[in-house]
Amino acid sequence: MHLIALNLTDLLLALWRGTLDCGRTDDRESWDWAVLKDEVWREHGEDVAGTTSYLPGCLQNPPRNPAEKMTSGYKAHEFLTYVFGLGPALLRRRLPQKYWQHFCKLVFAIRILHQRKIAAEQLRQAHLRLIEFVLEYELLYYQRREDRLHFCRQSIHALTHLAPEVARLGPLVYYTQWTMERTIGNLGEEIKQPSNPYQNLSQRGLRRSQVNALKALVPELDPDTVPPIRGSLDLGGGYILLRAMDTCARQTSISEAAAILMYMGSCGEDLTQWQAPRVTRWARLRLPNGQISRSLWKEQLKTLDKIRISRNVKIFYNGHYEFGEVQFFFRAQVQGKVVVLAVLSLFSRPDENVLQSSYNTVWLCKYQGDTALVVIEVTSILSVVGMVAQKQMLEYGVEGPCAVDYFVVEQSGLEVGLLSGESEDITEE
Repeated sequence: MHLIALNLTDLLLALWRGTLDCGRTDDRESWDWAVLKDEVWREHGEDVAGTTSYLPGCLQNPPRNPAEKMTSGYKAHEFLTYVFGLGPALLRRRLPQKYWQHFCKLVFAIRILHQRKIAAEQLRQAHLRLIEFVLEYELLYYQRREDRLHFCRQSIHALTHLAPEVARLGPLVYYTQWTMERTIGNLGEEIKQPSNPYQNLSQRGLRRSQVNALKALVPELDPDTVPPIRGSLDLGGGYILLRAMDTCARQTSISEAAAILMYMGSCGEDLTQWQAPRVTRWARLRLPNGQISRSLWKEQLKTLDKIRISRNVKIFYNGHYEFGEVQFFFRAQVQGKVVVLAVLSLFSRPDENVLQSSYNTVWLCKYQGDTALVVIEVTSILSVVGMVAQKQMLEYGVEGPCAVDYFVVEQSGLEVGLLSGESEDITEE
């Protein structure tokens, strides 16, 4: 946690802002990478703060404006989302090309290493990018100059050991500082008496260990279930349909009806009864990872400044990963079985040039609205993601969501939260 979310971000931001110590024989004016200064830094901070409404509510600490809040208790989660989530897209037009691509190699590897399950080929790719990052760092920043030796901190060298340690000990999430600090916080919350705090803390730790041992021996003591919510519908497998819900079946739009008709036809259903479908819409779905996917049906009732958009999801569709905006959820009978479906508006495939030049870190897609509606089973939904509108397009006076490019932001360390028992709070709506 400290290496990635704090040490590396501190070094990189100090370089890009030109605030790193400068030797007497060096000159900050020669630092062509130090571009986040003065007005550019303030504009970049506003760009970061402007993404909050586009980031889903499951991101409990969306990054605040770093130009104003970085020295005011900026949290590790904020640094992680800011630098390794938003960074590649927001810095694409700020950093010079060679420095931006060098940074994207680091982001590519860090995102892989944050996974709970890492394939051998992914680990090799991450290791290769980290080695390239460290070597190019010396050429681009340090430049083998004695007066820049302080640029080469231990955090840079440590990157070369991350992938081999994963091969030796397993994914980093299993021994990350996130779970340790959360445990310390939980135990500290249980201490009610100010006297003998360390003795009380050790007793709480002992009781926690004893309870965990009992749960490991007798799993029935700790059922992996979510407390029932009024009006919810447990679908099994960790999927729970949540209200709000229509009071009656309602007529769908022409484009929605066409998408439903196409899906039913692919399932071999009699299409005569689906020519003018009427469905009872549901607004929310809890996913097995603890996130809650919402829908355009209800979120569109709020203005952008009063919402954290949580209707954009990552799905596995037609053999590859896609991103889509949930319009609503509904239940239908298919082949004699009641299934829960979602109407989605698919985003376009990512811009290939940007994707390749960013080493698969910037997925720049277009919103397609009603022209790309599809129907899928909710079990195809993998996670809730952020789809952030490119501010540059908005500044140029481009109108309508379909005219704006969106880049994908996935929740880094999502599976770390699963290990520590974190999940999004379920409220009645």
